[in-house]
Amino acid sequence: MAECLFCKIAAGEIPAEKVKEADDWIAFRDISPQAPTHILIIPREHIATLNDIEVGKEALLGKLFLAAKQIAGEEGIAESGYRAVVNCNADAGQAVFHIHMHLLGGREMGWPPG
Repeated sequence: MAECLFCKIAAGEIPAEKVKEADDWIAFRDISPQAPTHILIIPREHIATLNDIEVGKEALLGKLFLAAKQIAGEEGIAESGYRAVVNCNADAGQAVFHIHMHLLGGREMGWPPG
């Protein structure tokens, strides 16, 4: 999608502090971190929200979770704990309409989250 911020980051058109990437996803540090570790994991393919996921995308979404697990280990937050969050639409806090997972850690997190 030509105007999507995250599509532009995935394409290398806008710089980001990349943490890890693969053929079908990329992870980079959030520019407004809400925890000591705050990394966004996005598919390279544009999917606007969780509501837009179609049958056949299960493997892609699974890769995002595996990426979160790997990155949490590399960032040193796996043992103490971390949160993997996907917001869907404005009322849930989604600001960029390209599906993305927030990987948050490095501090104790309360519940309920918000």
